[in-house]
Amino acid sequence: MKTRITFLSLAVGAGLISASHTATAAGFQLAEYSATGLGRAYAGEAAMADNASAQWRNPAMLTYLDGTQLSLGAIYVNPNVDVDGTVDGSKSLNPSLPTTYASKSDFADDVIIPNFYLSHQYSDQVAIGFALGTNYGMETNLGNDFAAAHFGNQASVSTMEANLNAAYQINQDLSFGGGVRYVMGEGSFGAKAPVTNAQALPQGTDLKYMEGDDKAWGWQVGTAWQINQEHRIGFSYKSKVQLKLEGYATGTGFDSSLSNGNRDNGSMDLALPATAELASFHQLTEKLAIHASLNWTNWSSFEKLEAQLDTFGSKTVKVENWQDNYRLALGATYQFDPKLALRTGIAYDTSAVSDKNRTTTIPETDRTWLSLGASYDCTKNFTLDVGLTYILAKDAPITESRGYASDDTAQALAGQFVGETKGNIWLIGVQTSYRF
Repeated sequence: MKTRITFLSLAVGAGLISASHTATAAGFQLAEYSATGLGRAYAGEAAMADNASAQWRNPAMLTYLDGTQLSLGAIYVNPNVDVDGTVDGSKSLNPSLPTTYASKSDFADDVIIPNFYLSHQYSDQVAIGFALGTNYGMETNLGNDFAAAHFGNQASVSTMEANLNAAYQINQDLSFGGGVRYVMGEGSFGAKAPVTNAQALPQGTDLKYMEGDDKAWGWQVGTAWQINQEHRIGFSYKSKVQLKLEGYATGTGFDSSLSNGNRDNGSMDLALPATAELASFHQLTEKLAIHASLNWTNWSSFEKLEAQLDTFGSKTVKVENWQDNYRLALGATYQFDPKLALRTGIAYDTSAVSDKNRTTTIPETDRTWLSLGASYDCTKNFTLDVGLTYILAKDAPITESRGYASDDTAQALAGQFVGETKGNIWLIGVQTSYRF
């Protein structure tokens, strides 16, 4: 049994390193931690304990899980994101440059996000757990032929996270839990010269490109209050994790000597923001329960990407100036019969950027989630969960330059971009859970 779990953990971990690339929540946040929660739009998660995955959103919920439980699953993400606009070359250093059409359709790749969870009831009051998953990930690649590539043509964040959690039941009504988080992350940002530019640079010339990776520690805590047999409230908090992505930079936008593939080693700070969730669970009848969540993410900690280069010192990669975001979710579970439970949910996820600070590389906007799901007890100890979600992204404007010095430098090269972004995302999740 122990050997099997070790192999599963390694397999899931390897999958997360290569797969956590498509943000579906605000900013570059990933909400897809389980197919169980997916079916209710992740409503009430910090107050729910369906299976071992409960520890990911609130470690205190480990005290609600009997015996030893194992959950393994994956969520398929199918994003469809478009950017359309024009680049006004007359607003460059060469006013004779033409206005060109800048468009890119479906520029985010499909991905599969795996997860793994293990919980163990150590005693009547103490429970422990282990989890492998990811909270952050995204990748956009607009290509070398994108006419606004001078503002950025690609960006990526990829993380894997391992949690070790423990929980204690203080009394019949109150539980407390906490855990340590080990985060492995990597990221990159790139901008290239478009075909039409004031310096007659060859199309695809690197203006700015930097990549790096790092490992860091974080923590999480949570509590659950069982008001009575039918009603429960949960609260959880995940700490900020500060990554120092060490790697290299290249491109004439950093220094003219960093052309033709020449590099300078350096680092770039990336803050993975703190998050909090307040959730509730209410068993209205023997068969029907409703649940709700209010989530907060401290995206205002993401102010800019700045390179610290060994030779050329501090260089601005991209100004971001994001804002805190909130997510409100409402869901329901209906126990159709002793074996089958049906779920549904709706959520609204506010944007982590204002209209001013939206960019083509991270075309962040408000999102509405519509979800359906089900659980089926195949045997007394084995449960299969499925979830389906459609995310509708709100159409939103993009203008670059946004008035920052680094943007103005890019605009001077090839002109101003004015356009909009629109899109949608399909999520399909499957999860198996076993109780020993």
